[in-house]
Amino acid sequence: MGSDGAGSHNGLEQAAAATLDAAALESARFGFHRNHGQRSAKRVLHFTQVVAFALIIAGLWWAASSALGTTLFALHVAALLLFTTAIAWRLVAASILTPILSRLAAPQHWPTYTILCPLYGEAAGVAELVAAINRLDYPAEALDVKLLVESDDADTVAAAQRVSKPAHIAVLIVPAAAPRTKPKALNVGLSVARGEYVAVYDAEDRPHPQQLRAALAAFEDGDAQLACVQAPLVVDNADDAWIARQFAAEYAIQFGEILPLLAKLRLPLPLGGSSNHFRTEILRGIGGWDPNNVTEDADLGYRLARDGYHSGVIAPPTWEEAPITFRAWRRQRARWIKGHIQTWLVLMRDPLRTMREMGLPPFASMQLILGGGVVAAFAHGPIAFVILAALLSPDRLLESVDFVVALSGYTVAVFASLSASALSRNWSHLRAALTMPFYWPLSTVSACAAFFDILVRPHHWSKTAHGVSRRRGYSVRTPAKRHVWAPTLALRGRA
Repeated sequence: MGSDGAGSHNGLEQAAAATLDAAALESARFGFHRNHGQRSAKRVLHFTQVVAFALIIAGLWWAASSALGTTLFALHVAALLLFTTAIAWRLVAASILTPILSRLAAPQHWPTYTILCPLYGEAAGVAELVAAINRLDYPAEALDVKLLVESDDADTVAAAQRVSKPAHIAVLIVPAAAPRTKPKALNVGLSVARGEYVAVYDAEDRPHPQQLRAALAAFEDGDAQLACVQAPLVVDNADDAWIARQFAAEYAIQFGEILPLLAKLRLPLPLGGSSNHFRTEILRGIGGWDPNNVTEDADLGYRLARDGYHSGVIAPPTWEEAPITFRAWRRQRARWIKGHIQTWLVLMRDPLRTMREMGLPPFASMQLILGGGVVAAFAHGPIAFVILAALLSPDRLLESVDFVVALSGYTVAVFASLSASALSRNWSHLRAALTMPFYWPLSTVSACAAFFDILVRPHHWSKTAHGVSRRRGYSVRTPAKRHVWAPTLALRGRA
């Protein structure tokens, strides 16, 4: 896989890691907050935001005290507008059924590609991750792979060092120091990355072998402002549990419909946690990842937009493992919601400045996708309770328009699942669609946990356990030499 020279460089790099860890860690921990304080999530709330929220609450209290009926009517209309807009957006995204097609790059000179793999508590999965990386259809001499392992994770360190791996895969030990987050480890890896491009894979990821070539082609075809391309994440253990099946349908809609539409309109993408590919120079130029944000992916997508860059999507997917128990799902979802709250609060520290930097359409999109998503997570549970009470009560507790909006939301969700199934040729998402109304209220449980966390431990990383489910085998179909279709997700792009 690699030459003797590559092996020698790998050994030197591992030896050098011990001497540059202190500087890399210092930069990874504090560099972003020091250099980009206004965009850092280290401080959850600024004083001006506390005052603004206090004024809003006081204003609502005064309005309710003065005219309760009018205030409730205004809130009712606002809620209906928000959910109607979200439903319409999902309907538009689900209506675009053009398959995405990714060109595969075949350059005369292959640029160096760095792959960062943050690992913590993943001893059991290291061998399979290395095997998946070895299947990538990219010249080994042009790969620079770093397994980022925390120094106090003895089992994973031992597994990473023990597994047989080619010369271009190096183990980089990250000192165990706060904040104990994935983005801190990624910044350590970025500080020593040699590649012109950087990709991120998690421990449970099984990327399509041709994903790097598709990403490289996207960068070749895109303009200089294309900073990132996102590969779709596909769940391969959906049959193991009801909640995993719901998760799989959710991913299919997000990565097969929502993100492609956002990319087509050149609106900011809330990036996925892995399988995103960056131009290294741009990534370093904006400061890398925010080590204090627990959804560093979504935060990074919006920060790129603030600096005038945009993101795209590619076809070849990455197969991932979904949680199969409610407890594991709740912990993961609470971290996501907490990170989305962090990201929204950072973006709203100076909303006028953010809007000027992004532009009005991207700013509005951010409010709907990010802010609306957080609101929906808190609202789904109470809304489900109110609708159930209204259905069982002999009194008229809700207006007809409320039932219409609720039914429309469910109908569009079923249609979105139908579209995702048609695109992927995987009809299992329909099974999930039939019981989606029972899944949505669960997000409120996670939202409440996220609210508690944001108050008492805003930077705590709730680790998701992997390797608890039997992974399904997958096959890769490549019907043409220069183009690739993902087997579980239909794709849009240039022929």
